[in-house]
Amino acid sequence: MKQKPFLGIDVSKAKAECGLLWADSKYRSKVVSNHADGFAQLRQWLEKYDAGQAHVCMEATGVYWEELALALSAQGMPVSVVNPAQIKAFGESCLVRTKTDKVDARLIAEFCRAMQPPLWQPPSPSEQALRALVGRLDALQRMRIQESNRLGVARDAVRSNIEAHLHWLDEQIKALTQQIDRHIDQDPDLRRKRALLDTIPGVGGRTSAMFLAFCSRTDAFAHARQCAAFAGLNPQQHQSGSSVRHKARLSKIGHALLRKAMYMPAVVTLYKTAWGKAFRLRLSAAGKPPKLIIGAMMRKLIHVAYGVIKSNKPFDPTLHAT
Repeated sequence: MKQKPFLGIDVSKAKAECGLLWADSKYRSKVVSNHADGFAQLRQWLEKYDAGQAHVCMEATGVYWEELALALSAQGMPVSVVNPAQIKAFGESCLVRTKTDKVDARLIAEFCRAMQPPLWQPPSPSEQALRALVGRLDALQRMRIQESNRLGVARDAVRSNIEAHLHWLDEQIKALTQQIDRHIDQDPDLRRKRALLDTIPGVGGRTSAMFLAFCSRTDAFAHARQCAAFAGLNPQQHQSGSSVRHKARLSKIGHALLRKAMYMPAVVTLYKTAWGKAFRLRLSAAGKPPKLIIGAMMRKLIHVAYGVIKSNKPFDPTLHAT
C-alpha cells in the first residue's frame, strides 16, 4: 500500500525549510526560497519523490507563510496551518532540546503525521485584500502612537519633523480607512455582513472590518466558542489538587490583532450601551473584577458578532436583557 507522505515547512522571510516524512520514518529535506521560483523548485522536488499530494503543515507565524500556503493550496495539495503554540507543545512532549530551522521542519512534519490537523481553507481574494488593509491600518496607527509619544519629549531641532510625520500619518490613516470602507462596499457578501454587525450596539466600523477580515466565514468555525478561541479570548484555568488554584485568565493563544481590536469596543459597550451595562452590573454583583468583566465582554462580542452573521439576523437586544 502506498504510504502517505507529510511535508513540514518552517517558513521565514527569505526561505522555507522543508522536511518530507513518510509513515515508515523515511525522511528527506530541502531548502527553497520563499518566493515564486522557490515554490516551483519545491513542486519539482516533491514530484521527484512522488509526493505531489503530501499533507503540508506549517505554522501561522507572521505573514511569511501566506503566499506559500496559497500556492500549494492552488496546486490541490492538502494544507494545514497551525498555531505555533501547538508545535512548541508537541516538541516539548517529544523532549526536543534543539531548535534550528531544520529540526523545526522535521518536528512540524512529525506533528502532522501524529495529529492529522484539519485542513486550512484559503481566504477569498477579497478577504486577503481586506486582511492586508486592516493590518496596514493597525501598523500606521501604532506608528502614530510612537511618534506622538516622541513629540512630547522632542527637542526643538526635530519637533517640526515629527509634527510633519504625524500630519502625513493622519492623512494616510484617513485615506486607508476610506479605502477599507470602499473595499467592503464593493463586495456584496462583505457589505451584507457589515450591515449585520452594525446593528450591534458598541461595535463600530473598524471593529466590523477587523472581524470581517478574519472571521467572516462562519463555516470555518464549528461554533462561537471556537471563534473566540481563534482570537485567544477563551478562558484558561490552572488548577491542580486542593492547593493550586490560580485565577482564570484569557488564554491569549490566538490572533493578537483581532483580540486587540475587541478591547475598546468592549469598554464602550460596557459603559455606553444598555445591554452592556446590564452585563457589567450582573458580573459586578457576582464579585467579578473590572478587568475580568472587560475580557468577558470581549469574548461576548465575538460570540454576538459570530451569531448575527451565522443566523443572518440583526442584533436582538431582548436576547441579552438579563
